[in-house]
Formats: sequence, C-alpha cells, structure tokens
Amino acid sequence: MSEEGGEQLIIVRRARRKKHGHHGGAWKVAYADFVTAMMAFFLVMWLIGVGTREQRAAISEYFKNPSMVQGNATVAPPGKMGPGGASDSAIKLGGAMDMAHGPGKDRRAAQKAEVPKDVEKLARDKEKQRLEDLMEQLHAAIDKSQALEPFKDQLLLDITPEGLRIQIVDKQNRPMFDTGSATLKPYTTAILHELATFIDEAPNKISITGHTDDAQYIGDQGYSNWELSADRANAARRALLSGGLVSDKIARVVGLAASVPFDKGDPSDPINRRISIIMMTKQAQDAALSQEEGETMVTPPTPAVPPVNAAMHATPVAPSAP
Repeated sequence: MSEEGGEQLIIVRRARRKKHGHHGGAWKVAYADFVTAMMAFFLVMWLIGVGTREQRAAISEYFKNPSMVQGNATVAPPGKMGPGGASDSAIKLGGAMDMAHGPGKDRRAAQKAEVPKDVEKLARDKEKQRLEDLMEQLHAAIDKSQALEPFKDQLLLDITPEGLRIQIVDKQNRPMFDTGSATLKPYTTAILHELATFIDEAPNKISITGHTDDAQYIGDQGYSNWELSADRANAARRALLSGGLVSDKIARVVGLAASVPFDKGDPSDPINRRISIIMMTKQAQDAALSQEEGETMVTPPTPAVPPVNAAMHATPVAPSAP
C-alpha cells in the first residue's frame, strides 16, 4: 500500500498450467496386442475342441517346437512334415473349419472310420466264442451218446480259422471205408447219423473233405486217390443227409487225396485216412461263396468230359440221390 497517494496496490498471482507431452497412443498398441493374444488363445482352444486326435497332436507339437528348421522336433506326429518337424495337418482341418457342414466333421468321419474295425473285431470275437461253445456242446453230446461211445478216440475236435472242425479218422483195425472203396462201414454211418442231428441244430453251413493216405490206388485206369477221396466225402454227405441234415447246410464237398496228411511224419499212417467236417464261420462261408461266384464268371463252358479233380478245389460230384 502506498502511503503517499493513499491508494492500495493489489498483486494477483496466477498458477501456471503445466502442459503434458503427447504420448503417441501407445496404449492402443498394447490393447491391440492383448486382444490379438486373447483371440489366438480362444482360437487354439476351439481347434482343440473340434479337431481330430492327429490335429491336436500337430498343434501340441507345434507349440513344443515352433522352430523354422524342419526335423528339429523330438517326436513328430503322423502326417506330412512341416516346419520344425511338426505336422501341417492342423492347418488342413477340412470339415472341422467348414461351418457350412458344422464343426467337428473330420472328427466324426475319423470316428466312423474306426467303428468298422471295432465292429469287425467284436464280430470275430463273438464268432470264436460261439465256436468254443459249440465244441463244448459237441463234447458233451459225444459223452452222452451211447452210439458214439466206442468211437471217441476216432472223433477229433478243434477250432481252425475256417470254423469248428470234426475229423473222423481211421484206426488200424477200425477203418471207415472198405479198402480202396467209398462204401461206408455200418458204424461209420451210425457216427455220421449222430453228428447230423447236432450239426443241423447249429446255424453254420458245413464243408466236407475226404482224405486218403499216400498209398497208390490200384484199380481202374484213370481212377486215383483224388477220385477216391472225393467219392468218400460225397458218401459222407449222403450219410449226413439220411441222418436228418438239411441239404442247404452243405456248402462244399472236397477231395484232397493225400495232399494234406494228418501225420506229416508218416503219410502212410491210417490216421491220414479221414473225413473232415468243418462247421464254417460266416467269414469262411462268404469267402467260399465269393470264390465260387468268381470262378463261375471266368470259367469257360464245361466240356463234355469232366476234368480230373484238382488239389484244393471243390471236386465235381457225380449226381446221385442223397
């Protein structure tokens, strides 16, 4: 305040505003990185949810080894190799990313591809169990049958890839047929009649095979063990039919002569002379049927004179009443 003029001097102090420097929008970059990372995370989680097992393995392998050098991965999943040794199948998701067909299409296709294998294995296991049950039932039937009691040592049962095999074998003092003949002994007919009842109750079709030993057949010119084994198999077929077996159950009659001996160490042993009846599996039955259909398509017209029987092929059977 001035004393001379009597006037009061007023001084006003004003605070200065500090100006902030321009930050350049760095927060936008950080936010964009965060959003990108979250989008990538959820994309990976979605792929894991809808991808197949191979695709998930490829994704896992990529994150374990994202190297650009091919083959550096410690364990490479199956499929085409991409950078770093990881499979590139994760990129080719096909139906899994095809929203028009719905997510998870590849996974469902893979599951469908695996189903037939599981079903086929289950069917084989079920068929094997059924054959084992049939064999136990047949063992029990033989034990209870008075007619078969004397011939237990001539009835051999086992399971082969084709089905349940019943073999009726010769013994030194108890042959099934007359020597060099296809005429059944009375007790052989009785055995086949007893077996016919059991075989007819099962759903399986059967294959009948005749076998001989390696002794050369002495008789009519042109007639050999091949014809003899086929005639004996056909005689067994007639006996089974007369015992009550339905003719539709017989799928094949075969003569193999001495080509498949029971005792390979002694081809002349009487046990090699036998009749083999196989209760066929569904797979063996279908294979036999398809083989016959294929042969029918490619076989030329049958000549006037039937050809000589060949090994491992169904033998032509002369027409005769069952």
